[in-house]
Amino acid sequence: MSDYSKSAALMQRGTDFLGCETAILCGAMSWVSERNLVSAISNAGGFGVIACGAMTPDLLDAEIAATKAMTSKPFGVNLITMHPQLFDLIAVCGKHGVTHVVLAGGIPPKGSVEAIKEFGAKVIVFAPTLALAKKLLRSGGDALVIEGMEAGGHIGPVSTSVLAQEFLPELAEDHLVFVAGGIGRGEAIASYLEMGACGVQLGTRFACATESIAHPEFKKAFFRAKARDADASVQIDPRLPVIPVRALKNKGTEEFTAKQIEVAGMLDREEVDMGEAQLQIEHYWAGALRRAVIDGDIENGSLMAGQSVGMVKAEEPAADIIASLMRECEAALEGR
Repeated sequence: MSDYSKSAALMQRGTDFLGCETAILCGAMSWVSERNLVSAISNAGGFGVIACGAMTPDLLDAEIAATKAMTSKPFGVNLITMHPQLFDLIAVCGKHGVTHVVLAGGIPPKGSVEAIKEFGAKVIVFAPTLALAKKLLRSGGDALVIEGMEAGGHIGPVSTSVLAQEFLPELAEDHLVFVAGGIGRGEAIASYLEMGACGVQLGTRFACATESIAHPEFKKAFFRAKARDADASVQIDPRLPVIPVRALKNKGTEEFTAKQIEVAGMLDREEVDMGEAQLQIEHYWAGALRRAVIDGDIENGSLMAGQSVGMVKAEEPAADIIASLMRECEAALEGR
């Protein structure tokens, strides 16, 4: 890190917290953020995060074990708060001595933060509003990720730059805040660090890393895409509060509209409750994402991508991506 002294100084709190060399987290991308990419990012000095998504406890158990076999560096696990087996998944993390658990997708259920703290892990939370951020940090969150609507996958309604201006002056002095959403170059990282962030999170830049198991056709779709091609899904039924998802436009995005109508009909007929309805939507995305990432079905699968996709031009090793981001960040800070 001696080459990046200014960046390192601003990232110090983040790197101390994560236990890595550069405070760059990889956003948890279902089917993409698995043992190969996670270990490559951690081995390169960043912080890889396994995307548990809809995994069963047995699958997560195997994934953590396989990742530990590929890296001795720290990495985290991202758990979806609405997962019906959340506490079993937390127990799996505890069994393996996972050092950091990211709770995403909603307010952590009662007892979940405590269960993670019990085995000594740090808890990273997401919050779309300042009031909720303060509450989660008071309730045991050790660090916060603020993610703007430019991100890929599930998104909130506010841009990264606005969230950073709102949250960082209020929280950064006393808390660890990582900024995410639409970050594709080191100059943006430098700006957020100067505003008080202790690090950043990127997903889209890493989706097409050489070590990513994503299908070649999936990666080619990213290379062809422009920022405007990464569009947010539309909510059909106000009774079914679907979190918008940003993905490249294709037949799959149209099919999601049909899926919402189908699930809303099931709600009408009282065939499912609200929790089950939302879980069905989550499972739809997991299945559609698998078709794109693993099978290479870029027409019918889900091509979740952030608006920084226009900056993804070719396959690169994770280490090269991190190095280029740090070079750009350092050059920007030196030029201030």
